[in-house]
Amino acid sequence: MFFGEFNHTIDTKGRVSVPAKFREQLGDSFILTKGLDNCLFIYPQNEWKVLEDKLKQLPLTNRDARAFVRFFFSGATECEFDNQGRIRIPNNLREYAELEKEAVMIGVATRIEIWSQKRWNDYNNDSNLSYDEIASKMAELGI
Repeated sequence: MFFGEFNHTIDTKGRVSVPAKFREQLGDSFILTKGLDNCLFIYPQNEWKVLEDKLKQLPLTNRDARAFVRFFFSGATECEFDNQGRIRIPNNLREYAELEKEAVMIGVATRIEIWSQKRWNDYNNDSNLSYDEIASKMAELGI
């Protein structure tokens, strides 16, 4: 399970270090793709397979389903660590997530999210984000 928040710097080649506790759980190769809220998602191979199987079950005849599948698969790339525990984030994904110099990696149970420092701060300071309201909605879902 992934959890925690870590701040990292992205170098000029688009490489970023991944925390050791995350590297251990990701294994030798993993999937990096566009995420929701303009961040990036990293999935271990086994969790990607679960998501992939669910996405393949969506009806081809449903326009929103097609768009959602395109969104995840078009940005997906298989990654491996270099000798220093870094990954290289492709240009298209850095642009999508507005990643420049500072990045935040957070563990979210089955995946890791990579946010630009600015977007992460904006998200956390959003006056429309009410954790009490969110908690209430989660209770409706049985959590």
